[in-house]
Amino acid sequence: MPELNEQSTHFSKNWQQQLAEAFTDIGELCAYLNLDSEQLPLAKEAALTFALKVPRSFAEAIEKGNPHDPLLRQVLPIREEMQVYPGYSDNPVGDLEAASVAGVLHKYHGRVLLINTGSCAIHCRYCFRRSFPYADLQLGKEKEIGALRYIREHPDISEVILSGGDPLVLSDERLQRLFRQLAGIAHVKRIRIHSRLPIVLPARITPGLLEVLRQSAKPVVLVVHCNHPNEITGRVAEACRLLKQNGIVLLNQAVLLRGVNDHAADLAALSERLFEHGVMPYYLHVLDKVSGAGHFDVGENEALALIRQVQAELPGYLVPKLVKEVAGADSKQAVLQFGV
Repeated sequence: MPELNEQSTHFSKNWQQQLAEAFTDIGELCAYLNLDSEQLPLAKEAALTFALKVPRSFAEAIEKGNPHDPLLRQVLPIREEMQVYPGYSDNPVGDLEAASVAGVLHKYHGRVLLINTGSCAIHCRYCFRRSFPYADLQLGKEKEIGALRYIREHPDISEVILSGGDPLVLSDERLQRLFRQLAGIAHVKRIRIHSRLPIVLPARITPGLLEVLRQSAKPVVLVVHCNHPNEITGRVAEACRLLKQNGIVLLNQAVLLRGVNDHAADLAALSERLFEHGVMPYYLHVLDKVSGAGHFDVGENEALALIRQVQAELPGYLVPKLVKEVAGADSKQAVLQFGV
């Protein structure tokens, strides 16, 4: 019998074990990727402000020896994060003002967002909630009663969005309990889950989770977060196949990021790869102006020019909506014309 190497041994472990073994040390990640940390613009200060966390299943998709890899750029703490950019803040989309009760964000008509956890499988350096006060607002078990009461008392709410952090870091049992509680609220028509785990930790798509999703009394929509076609590995493709096979609607939202996917060819390839594996392109967000992420910004005029190039190449159903989030607005705002 051939001897298992370290990598194959790691991927034979369950998702909780894989999550626990995520890279949290810059030096270890660089060594794994055959990169000289002395030649990279690393910032330990940035890692102290927002810790490094990269699952090995995501690191496996990063090209070794390439300091400019688009996946690496999404997760590596660098000196540019310490620069101060005008107009950037810790609360760029007005989430704090929208917090109705503990764990509930009611920003848009007809839908509420539940902050189920502050934990994620990966720390994306551009995350708009990197400074979010999860300890005060996340939906712990003891706060679920108040959050569910709020939903029951607002019959205009037709969709509940599970967010975080990442709701799929919760156990199957916790998710199942929440689904059952929502099943008893007649005016809730759908449950939407926003998660990066199917992309960065596909081992999370287990038979147990699929059973929870399949048994939901409400239709389930899963919005994954994939920014670059290289993120769609064989394991990710298999996770998507299993989700589709079990009747889950799959959508993708991406963020337009300088040095990651700011070329029309990459955006078009992303849409093609997503559709190939049963995921519909949904949103392409311009960057939320969160502190520490200004170096990722792609201006709206440039963003619109890119999406027009994608429109010229792909059928309309493969072109994501180019949107931005504006604090206090009643919905995501479309980026429609030059100069907006």
